[in-house]
Amino acid sequence: MRLTVAQALVRFLACQWSERDGAEQRLIAGVLGIFGHGNVAGIGQALAEQGAGTRDPLPYYLARNEQAMVHTAAGYARTRSRLSTFACTTSIGPGATNLATGAALATVNRLPVLLLPGDVFATRAAGPVLQELEDPRSYDVSVNDSLRPLSRFFDRINRPEQLPSALLAAMRVLTDPAETGAVTLALPQDVQAEAYDWPEELFARRVWHVPRPVPEPAALARAKELLRGSRRPLIVAGGGVKYSQAWAELTRFAENHGVPVGETQAGKGALPYDHPCAVGAIGHTGTDAADTLAREADLVIGVGTRYTDFTTASRTLFGQAAFLNVNIAAFDAAKNAGGMLVADARAALRALDELDWRADPDWTHRDAALATAWQSEIGHTYAGAELTQPVMLGILNELADGGVVVNAAGSMPGDLHRLWRPGDPEQYHVEYGYSCMGYEIAGGLGVKLAAPEREVFVLVGDGSYLMMAQEIATAVQERIKLVIVLVDNRGFASIGDLSESVGARRLGTAYRSRGPGGDLDGEPLPVDLAANAASLGADVLRAGSPDALRAALVKAKESPRTTVVHVEPVPGGGPGAQAWWDVPVAEVSGLPEVRAARERYDEAKREQRPYL
Repeated sequence: MRLTVAQALVRFLACQWSERDGAEQRLIAGVLGIFGHGNVAGIGQALAEQGAGTRDPLPYYLARNEQAMVHTAAGYARTRSRLSTFACTTSIGPGATNLATGAALATVNRLPVLLLPGDVFATRAAGPVLQELEDPRSYDVSVNDSLRPLSRFFDRINRPEQLPSALLAAMRVLTDPAETGAVTLALPQDVQAEAYDWPEELFARRVWHVPRPVPEPAALARAKELLRGSRRPLIVAGGGVKYSQAWAELTRFAENHGVPVGETQAGKGALPYDHPCAVGAIGHTGTDAADTLAREADLVIGVGTRYTDFTTASRTLFGQAAFLNVNIAAFDAAKNAGGMLVADARAALRALDELDWRADPDWTHRDAALATAWQSEIGHTYAGAELTQPVMLGILNELADGGVVVNAAGSMPGDLHRLWRPGDPEQYHVEYGYSCMGYEIAGGLGVKLAAPEREVFVLVGDGSYLMMAQEIATAVQERIKLVIVLVDNRGFASIGDLSESVGARRLGTAYRSRGPGGDLDGEPLPVDLAANAASLGADVLRAGSPDALRAALVKAKESPRTTVVHVEPVPGGGPGAQAWWDVPVAEVSGLPEVRAARERYDEAKREQRPYL
């Protein structure tokens, strides 16, 4: 079959499927793209030829920013448990380098996305072309090479014959639950338009089977020995529980063996918040219940977690506990010098559940008492009279009614982790692996594409909003409804608090004009973010009190259109961090607040534990 490279690529992607547990779905759900000279005559033409990019099986969506389109693909992939994703196409030059932040986010969070940036001419006949970076050391380098360290697989297609093997390798990585992340195929613009006689087999329907690796018997036996020796075990449920859809197995294991369950950001919602074994968020942004048990546990059972510094409170949280790490990736299972059980979370929990063993009854009772006390504190916090951020979250939590909350950066992830009560495992979507400002609206778009039956509530701070608000226009164009709660703090409030705590005096964290003395301490900027949202096509509601917010959210839910609810919360109102986080403080300073902060830092640092 004679097709161009780009036409062959598009046709191939439309024929790829993933399968797990007997359920099949399209591996590539569609293409997000912005066209320039590096891809318009290649991939752009191929998409147009297959139906103006609008028909099944490979619909096209016009994004407004290249970074945002990768966030949309990542949000979609996470909502689909990594079994389906989007391809993202850009031109060479700034379009391609704009992919870098999105690629990093996808790879950090182990989310499959396919990146298809245009590239410079393989023939070099017209070089240097517009936007080409000339490297004096080699002609075989373009700006796309910046994506190599951010991609789990990278290849450049310099000849048509290279395409089939590259495509098969790309699909393998996208469907590998241990190795997945950003996959980049750089496509020289002349090669995209080059014709070739392709074998018919390349375009046959192909199903990629996503495995559930079972525990190796000897490793399983060692894991069971660790459990038998434990009286005060604690589970740390990470994103792997949700990607494996192992929440039923987690619930059953916790109940059968009396083990409390704490949750990372990625794992939040894996257990019902009101379950007797659920102690909520763990780590620096954790609950008092989970962090108290973490300090007293003799065995930490990490299921699908990669143990970030927030989870371990920078290695100060887990006392002298031993570790048993259940993870599909050996890299993560080997962390903290713990027992390794390299397996799918669902398969591993089923195997471990066969063990005749229970935690100490007093430990299980203590778990339930601490969890009850914490839920009471959440209720008290949500009931505040002023429109603080926690009260705002409480109102939204009350009205969410099965909807998905989406967030990524600022102070809200901490409050959400501690306070949010998800109704099911898929209702909580906070990107905190990369905590990328600007993810929220674009990621929420991907969530809604993946779960159109659910309401999607995007929580976005003013800093994130100003970085990447333009995907509101994409939502409006596609008639994809989002409810966007725009939290206007007039600056970077959470970093302002951190800045003050380390003696940096909130420098550069407030949206103010330059004052008479030359500092950024003048009048607040006359910026109207609600008006900006309206200019992008959204309906806008302003809420200045708890009652007004409740009414605005009800109206937004009833509307078929994307609606932005603008809120200016008052500071404070909720419980702060329950555990430490290692942010180094200047060792010497003439400022007394810095010296005091350093003393507190040195004291906390002494609790840090090397995992050997």
